Amino acid sequence: MSTSTTQLEDQGTAQTTTIRLPNGKIHTVKSNISIEADEIPVIDVSGIYSENIEDRKAVAEKVREASHRIGFFYAINHGIDPKYAEGAFEQAKRFFALPLEKKLEVDTARVPGEFVGYHGMELYSSKDRKQGDLSEAFNLAYDAKYDPEAITDEPSLSIWLPESDLPGFKAGLYAYHTEILTFARKMTRIFALALHLPEDFFADYIKRPEAGMRILHYPRQEYSVDDQNGIGAHTDFECFTMVTQDESSGLEVLSKSGDWIKAKPIPGSFVINIGDCLMRQTNDYFVSTVHRVINMSGNERYSIPFFYGFDRKKILEPVPTCVSEDNPMKYPLMTSGEYYKWRASKAKDGEL
Repeated sequence: MSTSTTQLEDQGTAQTTTIRLPNGKIHTVKSNISIEADEIPVIDVSGIYSENIEDRKAVAEKVREASHRIGFFYAINHGIDPKYAEGAFEQAKRFFALPLEKKLEVDTARVPGEFVGYHGMELYSSKDRKQGDLSEAFNLAYDAKYDPEAITDEPSLSIWLPESDLPGFKAGLYAYHTEILTFARKMTRIFALALHLPEDFFADYIKRPEAGMRILHYPRQEYSVDDQNGIGAHTDFECFTMVTQDESSGLEVLSKSGDWIKAKPIPGSFVINIGDCLMRQTNDYFVSTVHRVINMSGNERYSIPFFYGFDRKKILEPVPTCVSEDNPMKYPLMTSGEYYKWRASKAKDGEL
């Protein structure tokens, strides 16, 4: 319910609103107009490769503070050669340049209940906005053939165009996926340290991880933020997400104070955010923060989020350092897969 309204040129409206999310959280937004602020910390994560546990713990403490306070941080010096991101962005541009009828051959509707394949332009929308979300995407799922630590040979859920239609597309994306997957496993150990747990606490959860990657294309947006978003306000399903941005701004994060904060691109970085599953396991100590994309950069924008989660068969049990007699678990126990299926079905129905 709006309490005050002020129009600011064609950007949007300074308007107090309430966001109700599928994960049950309710958030108050002070204004639909985003601001610049230094709320998202930049963390040098090079220490995760150190043989000295104190170096790894030092990174973990910075991750702990960011994950508790705002649920977002930039990770710099992560060690992945930029050629892999460049290659993946090139493949994204090739795919989205294809005719619509070709992209629809891998329409996500072919795989109900799973976030794989092509998601068309303006497929998702909110009843509060006049226009559908101005973006298109292609999702790929975990594939054991591209996991150096795979313990299974189960087939992937992904769907692909024939190799002859887009030579090198699958290989180019999985080349980057493999690099990020390796880094994500390292970061899982850092998150354990950040929760003051043994470094290998989550080891059994990630032997067969949930590890989806998405390429996204955001055309130049003409409508105001009131009428259209690139992607509307939402949280992510999994444990944590690592986003590779191009040079065009657009990602915005909702602060605890109710302000939309611009998450401007930092070359060579990941933007890492906490997802719902890790929020649930930490009993809300880590926060799964609402975010959106508004592409007012004047450019075509591309991004590559990597959604990292635990084995779907594993129960999302409470982290022992986050519960006590005075602070009991807030959420019913369920498996990672049960939560994923529930959120994915809602997202495909337009409830991000």
